[in-house]
Amino acid sequence: MPDLGPAPLDARLANVLGGRTAAAVEKAFGYRTVGEFLEHAPRRYAERGALTALDSLAIGESVTIVAEVVDVRERTMRARRGSILEAKIGDGKGLLTLTFFNQGWRTKDLVPGARGIFSGKVGDYRGARQLAHPDYELFDRDDPRATADPESEEAIRFSRQPIPIYPATSTLTSWQIAKSMAIVLDTLPDVPDPIPGRVRTRLDLVPFRRALELLHRPEKVADFKRAQDALRYREAFVLQTALVQRRIAARATAATPRTASPGGTLARFDATLPFTLTEDQQSVGAEIAHDLAADWPMHRLVQGEVGSGKTLVAIRAMLTVAESGGQSALIAPTEVLAAQHLRSIVKFLGPDLAAELRPVILTGSQSTDERRRALLAAASGSSRLVVGTHALLGDRVDFAELGLVVVDEQHRFGVEQREALRTKGVTPPHVLVLTATPIPRTVAMTVFGDLDVSTITGLPSGRAGVETFTVPLAEHPGWESRIWTRMAEELADGRQAFVVCPAIDDAHTEDDGEPDPESDDAPKRAPATVLATAERMRTMPVLAGRRIEVLHGRMTSEEKDRVMTSFAAGDVDVLVATTVIEVGVDVPNASMMAVLDADRFGVSQLHQLRGRIGRGQWAGVCLLVTAAEAETTSRERVDAVSASDDGFELARVDLELRREGDVLGERQSGGRSSLNLLRVVEHADLIIDAREEAERVLEPDPQLEGHPALREALARRLDESDAAFLGKN
Repeated sequence: MPDLGPAPLDARLANVLGGRTAAAVEKAFGYRTVGEFLEHAPRRYAERGALTALDSLAIGESVTIVAEVVDVRERTMRARRGSILEAKIGDGKGLLTLTFFNQGWRTKDLVPGARGIFSGKVGDYRGARQLAHPDYELFDRDDPRATADPESEEAIRFSRQPIPIYPATSTLTSWQIAKSMAIVLDTLPDVPDPIPGRVRTRLDLVPFRRALELLHRPEKVADFKRAQDALRYREAFVLQTALVQRRIAARATAATPRTASPGGTLARFDATLPFTLTEDQQSVGAEIAHDLAADWPMHRLVQGEVGSGKTLVAIRAMLTVAESGGQSALIAPTEVLAAQHLRSIVKFLGPDLAAELRPVILTGSQSTDERRRALLAAASGSSRLVVGTHALLGDRVDFAELGLVVVDEQHRFGVEQREALRTKGVTPPHVLVLTATPIPRTVAMTVFGDLDVSTITGLPSGRAGVETFTVPLAEHPGWESRIWTRMAEELADGRQAFVVCPAIDDAHTEDDGEPDPESDDAPKRAPATVLATAERMRTMPVLAGRRIEVLHGRMTSEEKDRVMTSFAAGDVDVLVATTVIEVGVDVPNASMMAVLDADRFGVSQLHQLRGRIGRGQWAGVCLLVTAAEAETTSRERVDAVSASDDGFELARVDLELRREGDVLGERQSGGRSSLNLLRVVEHADLIIDAREEAERVLEPDPQLEGHPALREALARRLDESDAAFLGKN
C-alpha cells in the first residue's frame, strides 16, 4: 500500500494509480490529487435489481444486468453502407440481443462465454428485445463473478448492488473510473471531517470517510443517498465558511467613513427631486448610508428590477462621498450604458450641482483631447463623479481620492477588472454593486456571500407595465405578418418600437449574447440579423415611410450616440438592435418590442430586454418570436418569460433550466460548475443551515484555530483562482 503521507487527500494521484492512469485522469478531468479525484461523483446509479428473465423485460425500461455472451454475429447492412454486430446474452432465464452499428472491433472481447455487466434501454426489433449500443463491463478471467453460478448467493448479492455511472470520456470509461476509484479507496486511511460533530449528530450525517466509501461503493440504494446527504452538506458548509470568513476579514480593513450633513450636497439634491423616493429606495438608501459611515469598506449588492430606481440610489451614495471630498467611479459594461448613466446623472443633479461636481466620462473611443481632459479631471479631483467603461481600468487612470466604486451590471465584469478599479484608492474604497438581474436568496448567499444584499422590489409610480406574448412560428408560421401589423398600429398612435436580433449580420454575433450552453435543442438555423431585418422592414408596405435605424456593437461611439439621441428625441420610429439596448436605454415613448429568435436568449436577458418598454405612460407589448418546437428547453425559456413578469421567479426558473455556473473564481462566464453535489435552488434550506453553522463556528474563532479539519478543507476547496475571487469580489 502506498504511503499517502500526513494529508492523504493532498497526495498525488500518480503515487496511488501509477503514472499512466493518473495522466489519463488528469487529461480527462484535470484532477491531480486523491482528494480531487474522490470528488468525481457518479452522475447516476444503475440499480441492477434481482436477476430478471431477459425475455420478459419491459420495452423502454433502462436496465443493468449480469449476463453471459452466448452468440456473436456480424452482418452487412442492406440499405446502406456498414455492418451490424449482434451479440446474444443470457442469464439462464432468457436471451437478449445487443446491437452495435459499425463496431465490428467489439468481436475481440464479446466472445461466447464472456460474462459481465450490461446496461442500456430495452428496445424491440421485429418482436425481439434488444439493447442498442449498451454500456458494458466484462469481468476479468480471475474475477470470481466470471465463473460463479448466476443464482449463487454471491452473484445475487452482487446483482443487487447499485452501479455507479461516472461522467466519462471516450478514452476513460465509467468502468475504468470505478476501478481506479476502488484502488484509491483501498489505500485511503481515515480522514478528518470538517463538519463539527454536533452538526453531524443533529443532522444524522455519516462521517466524511464513510461517506466517500458509500458514494463510490454502495451496497444498497440507501448507502449512496446517505453519502450524498453528508457530502452535499460538507460542500455547502465549506463554501459558506469561506464566504463568511472573507466577510469578517473585509470588516477588519480600515476605510474612510463618509457621512452626509444637514444642508449638505445630498440634502440639496434631495430637495430638488420632483418626486418622493419609494419605500424600498428609502430603506436601501438608509442601509447604504449606514455602511458608508462605518470604519470598514462597504461591500453591498443592490438588486432590483429594471426601472426600480437603482441608479438614483447609487447617485445619492456618490453625493454622500462627494460631500466629504471623495470621488466616485461608476463602471458600466458598454459605452451606450456609460453615456446613458452620465446623461441621467447630469439630469438628476441639475445645472448647479452638475457644475459643482463636474461629472465626466471616460471611454475607449474618446478622442485624445477628450481623454486627456477626463484623465486630468479624475487625477486632480476636480471631478467628483467619474463614469466610464473598461477604460477606467487603465494604468494611466488615477484618482485624487477614490472613495466609492459603483459597478453596474456586475455579471459583465470579471474579478480582475473589478479589483483593478478598487485598488486605485489610496485607502480601500467602499464598493456598491448594482444588478438588474434578480438573484434568488440562496444564489446571493452562495455567489455573493461576502456582500450585504439589498433589494428594491417596487417600481416607481407612473409605469404602465408590459404585456408579453410568445409568437410560436413552429406551430403558426402565418403569425409573422401580424408582428409588423401590430407594430404599425403602435407607430400610428405616435409611439416607438424596438426590434431585437441575436446577430449583427451573417458573420457577427454580439459578444454579450446569452445562448444557453446547456440546451441540447439549441437552434441550428441561422439567426435573425440586425442588418438584414432592418433592410427587410424598410421594404414592408405596412411600415412604409417609417424611420428605421440600426444599433449594434460594431458601430463607433459617435454613431451609437447619434442613433440613441435621435431615438430618444422621437426622430426614429423603430430601432433594430442587438442586446446593446439590454440595459440603460431609457425612452419612455417606446411601447413595443419584438425579439426575433427569442429562444437564443436566456431567461434573465429576455426579462431585461423587455424592461426597455412600458417605462412611461403607455402600456408596453413585447412579442417573443420563436421557431423553437414546443416542449423543448429553448421554448420553455421563452414561455417562462411570457408567463411571468416577476424577475425573482424568472431567475429561479432560469437556474432550474440552465443549472448553476461556477459560483467561485473567474469561471462565472462559462465552463463546468464548481458545485459538485450542491444545487443552489434545490438545496436552499441546506445552504441556509450551513450558513448559520459557519457563522456560529467563525464568530468565536475567525482563524479556525480550533477547527484544523475545516481549515484544511477550506484551503483544499479554494485553489488560487477561487481564493483570489473571494478576496476581490
